[in-house]
Amino acid sequence: MKLVPIGRTQLETGRLAYGCWRIAGSWDPAAVTPESEAAGRRAILTAYESGYTLFDHADIYCGGRAESLFGQVLRDVPGMRNRILIATKCGIRLPGDPTPDAPHRYDFSADHIVRSCEASLKRLGVDTIDLYQLHRPDLLADPEEITIAFMKLRYAGKVREFGVSNFRPSLVDVLLKTCPMRIHVNQVEISLARLDALTDGTLDQCIAEQITPMAWSPLAGGLLGDGARQLLPSQQRYQMAPVLTVLDAIARQWGASRGNVALAWLLKHPAGIIPIVGSTQPERIQAAARAASLDLSRDEWYQLLNAARGEPLP
Repeated sequence: MKLVPIGRTQLETGRLAYGCWRIAGSWDPAAVTPESEAAGRRAILTAYESGYTLFDHADIYCGGRAESLFGQVLRDVPGMRNRILIATKCGIRLPGDPTPDAPHRYDFSADHIVRSCEASLKRLGVDTIDLYQLHRPDLLADPEEITIAFMKLRYAGKVREFGVSNFRPSLVDVLLKTCPMRIHVNQVEISLARLDALTDGTLDQCIAEQITPMAWSPLAGGLLGDGARQLLPSQQRYQMAPVLTVLDAIARQWGASRGNVALAWLLKHPAGIIPIVGSTQPERIQAAARAASLDLSRDEWYQLLNAARGEPLP
């Protein structure tokens, strides 16, 4: 894949990233089996061999088992660590952590950010995380606390660059103005099923500030693809029939899959969106990589936008 810079950093990545949230085969660590781990290993290796260079994690993915599995692959594949970038996220605390009565919450306290990073480093078996992201906005976040944590991690050589995930533009502005460690990524849900980032200022800000937008669930949990679906509760309401009709028509013209056209639609945007491919099926991982070679016309892009909007442009 063609390499592009991440934000204003010296880091470069292919146009598609590989998302590791499913590689352990379950959200429940107790449900992980040797078979599911073997399937996850095949998925990682397929992505690596297909040219994906940015691998996206979070500490909550299967309670850390996804990071541990990835770390095992890194140890087994000579030279792999030097050819890829590792991203991971922190800040989501599940119910019962650390006491039985603790609620589900978000935590950007300095201590939690640092502890989480050190735990991820240990599970991944690496000395440095290339891109460390705050996962979901903590309404009690203190920019000074975040700055303390980021500076500590940077000066200890544990993190190279920083980003955020699911942040609205005003929250990104706060960190840009208060934190000396620049934010280089905002990872949000963007797809033909979820257009908010095009209209709420997120992508405008990314262009203005040279922040790289990473698109999670770029195929809307599989609704825009050709295979199995794994929908989040928020995606159950998505109505894709009009979009699929246009996707299929354009896909036939290109001799491509509908999923690849949906990914190419994201790649067309001037903000430099990096879609995160999350399938664990080797053939789909390989096929998705070919989306980077599709350059939709402006007419095709707007045909898809109009279908996704479900109403004429103003």
